[in-house]
Amino acid sequence: MKRVGFFGGKFLPFHQGHVYSIIKASTMVDELYVVLSHSEKRDHELCAGSKLSYIPGQIRLRWLSQLTKEMNNIKVVEVEDHDGNEDYDWKEGALKIREAIGREIDTVFSSEIEYGPIFKELYPEAEHILIDEKREQIPISATQIREKGVFAYWDYIPDVAKPYFIKKIVILGTESCGKSTLTKNLALIYNTTYVKEYGRDYCEDLGGCDGIILEEDYPMIAYGHKLKEYEAIKSANKIVFIDTEAVVTQFYSELYNQKLQTVLNEVARNQEYDLCLYLEPDVKWVDDGLRVHGEQKVREENNLRLKDLLKENGMDFVSIGGTYQERLEKSIKLIDKMFEGI
Repeated sequence: MKRVGFFGGKFLPFHQGHVYSIIKASTMVDELYVVLSHSEKRDHELCAGSKLSYIPGQIRLRWLSQLTKEMNNIKVVEVEDHDGNEDYDWKEGALKIREAIGREIDTVFSSEIEYGPIFKELYPEAEHILIDEKREQIPISATQIREKGVFAYWDYIPDVAKPYFIKKIVILGTESCGKSTLTKNLALIYNTTYVKEYGRDYCEDLGGCDGIILEEDYPMIAYGHKLKEYEAIKSANKIVFIDTEAVVTQFYSELYNQKLQTVLNEVARNQEYDLCLYLEPDVKWVDDGLRVHGEQKVREENNLRLKDLLKENGMDFVSIGGTYQERLEKSIKLIDKMFEGI
């Protein structure tokens, strides 16, 4: 007879202790069910007053599925209820777990010795096996992470979960205001990834921008840029730096093709960045072969128009001017302040 067991939890957040327990448990039974037990009410209560914001159950289910997708004897299931911490019905929860698994359960895994009595009552036919209950193998708990924040225990966050927490910093501005250089420099300083301005690469592949960019090119640029963001976020170290975004693409669509595109507004309004740094055009304009708006009056007009577009799309930004050194120092202060207390 095959042994069937389950390892359950809220996974709020998911951490390497969970990973270790899941893998070890999977070696001890023929079939292991990883059960995500979640309640929006209870999970909000758990995160209240902590340094961890509520994480939707769908996100946690996704993490567990990504982790175990190639582990043939593991199946991930979810059990949702609407109880709070005080009124959680353990018996009802056990019935839902049995229903979700749909098999006779003979092993229940956990890392909590105090669960012994309740598991004996709810699953009398099953053996309760403790895994790393003293946290000697993986010295971490979800409680610790909620108390001190994800970034304090970054090395204990699984790779499948890290992208969710990455802080996204976008660098904005018109032509020749130092966006590309600042983006790369910040990425080097914070030892992480960055996203180049995809529109520039797109133009260079065509042989230039002046007169040859078509209306249909701009959505392709916006989508291509988002894919580059996605890839950079997957391997980022706590933070990712991004050179421009969809509103800037809209700006250039209007500037070069006299066309405001609804699709670009839709992309822009679905963006989420943690910090937007806007570089003022008060440094020397440099002709790199693609830029064409070097007259200072035109630069200032373009600057005002881009700011208007950002505001129309609900994007808050912090303006940064001065020398290249001052821009770098101001940016670092803003970024470090963003990380304070999280």
